[in-house]
Amino acid sequence: MLTLESLSELLEGHRAAASVRVKEFDLRGKAFKFNERPAIMGVVNLSADSWYRESVCLTVETTVRRARVLQAQGADVVDLGAESTLAQAARVDEQGQNSKLLPVVRELSASGALVSVETYHPAVARACLDAGAAVLNLTGCDHTEELFKMVADHDAAVIICYVQGRNVREVNEFDFGSDPVQLMQDFFSRQIETARRQGVERILIDPGLGFYYRNLQDSAVRVRHQMRVFLNSFRLRTLGFPICHALPHAFEYFGEEVRCAEPYFAVLAALGKTDLFRTHEVPRTKAVLDTMAVF
Repeated sequence: MLTLESLSELLEGHRAAASVRVKEFDLRGKAFKFNERPAIMGVVNLSADSWYRESVCLTVETTVRRARVLQAQGADVVDLGAESTLAQAARVDEQGQNSKLLPVVRELSASGALVSVETYHPAVARACLDAGAAVLNLTGCDHTEELFKMVADHDAAVIICYVQGRNVREVNEFDFGSDPVQLMQDFFSRQIETARRQGVERILIDPGLGFYYRNLQDSAVRVRHQMRVFLNSFRLRTLGFPICHALPHAFEYFGEEVRCAEPYFAVLAALGKTDLFRTHEVPRTKAVLDTMAVF
């Protein structure tokens, strides 16, 4: 059970990390002051396989409309994805992803929206950056030097996701190690070094809680791991860059109230000093963060 005592013990064990400040930056004229307030990334899924039905949009018109609604509700960035990470979801090739993403990226970017594209395909990343995407949400570990160079050339930002595998669709069992956060620190240190060597300075790191590892299918194991990582996220800020978290769902515990899950996990993520909240539930998550800021 999560208790005040367990939170106190966590803080006492890593007190120096709790006061670390991270890099802040402007993106296409918008300032992100992560050390003062967190930002919100709203999600739109262009895949019919995506599990969060409220976020699924299958035409350019409905996708653009939902993206603008998310902006009005408080999203600082809109994240687009054309392939679901569900294990049983259909794979979408580069041409298929580009046909869905590019018209939306062009229209939203032309209107001044900050657009993020989730992919691990270099051809998709290049096409979307050329079309105006401001953020590459990188969900794979192959071709990183090439991808980071693209980001730098387009004066964009990158979210580096923690993946134990080639990409989010090619994972097996999750290696917890004795301390999952230490494994993440080692991974991110290497990736950040590579990104900066290619000229990237606008970097966020994502512990990757939403991916479908085989040994995280048990709900209690998965949620326990997610809660632990959320609360320990402030330790990753010692790497100097802001933390992005995709908020999970926990169907097994929330049932018919599943739309309350992401706001609940937002509380834990905020306690762990998350800087960018990736969510399908923008107004609910914003309300949670605004309320916590009052304290």
